[in-house]
Amino acid sequence: MGAKLLVVGGGKMGSALLTGLVASGWATPGELVVAEPDPQRRAALAAEHPGLSVIEAVTPDRVAPGLLGPEGGALLAVKPDVAESACRQLAAVGVTRVLSIVAGIASLRLEACLPADAVVVRAMPNTPALVGAGVTVVSGGERATAADLDWAEGVLGAVGTVVRLPERQLDAVTGVSGCGPAYLFLVAESLIEAGVLVGLSREVSRTLVVGTLLGSARLLAETGEAPETLRAAVTSPGGATAAGVRTLEARAVRSAFVEAVASATERSRNLGR
Repeated sequence: MGAKLLVVGGGKMGSALLTGLVASGWATPGELVVAEPDPQRRAALAAEHPGLSVIEAVTPDRVAPGLLGPEGGALLAVKPDVAESACRQLAAVGVTRVLSIVAGIASLRLEACLPADAVVVRAMPNTPALVGAGVTVVSGGERATAADLDWAEGVLGAVGTVVRLPERQLDAVTGVSGCGPAYLFLVAESLIEAGVLVGLSREVSRTLVVGTLLGSARLLAETGEAPETLRAAVTSPGGATAAGVRTLEARAVRSAFVEAVASATERSRNLGR
């Protein structure tokens, strides 16, 4: 039996997916192969997942013909500037199905580096995948079928929620959920500093802010209520929350988030040109 998945790139996202796939039972370490040029990362991955096959590069002398089984494929988790060369290496060893989590590189560009019958599914995960709580959007390339999307969803579902959208929306997805954790970390950072400013210890302020963010996210997810409804429920007329929200609105915080998403979306478009 061949390997189920060849992971090209053992960095943060690649290793997060490895951990999620093993933890969820999608694959055993022995059914996975990782190509990673950095020797320290290779050693760390091998130590973390006993039985995992870790290679330096995807080359014919390291990847045997038929390595991937009939239902297998490759996960492309490299930097954008080496994505196309990595696809050419995959083509040289006979890989015909690629799931790309490379930001900004359209499926058509990757397909051009692969055999004529090869399939590309493009995805945009976000960093909470590192703790199994990511949200990922998948989009099929020109030759992708429903079965290919099912396969991709099975892989990425090991580290969180998966949503299917047309590829033309992936730049907007990048601006919202791909970059979204950074926006929220900035909010957390600011609230912690604010807590210290009004007299809390940094440790207490951090505990309060992290707990508030976690609880608020659960409340939003589990009640199904609109965010504006939940905000109104905690905002009593003339109260402390109303005073705080009024200050945020006066400083155009809402507009700043809208502009941040628009800017990140445009930058994602430019990366793919």
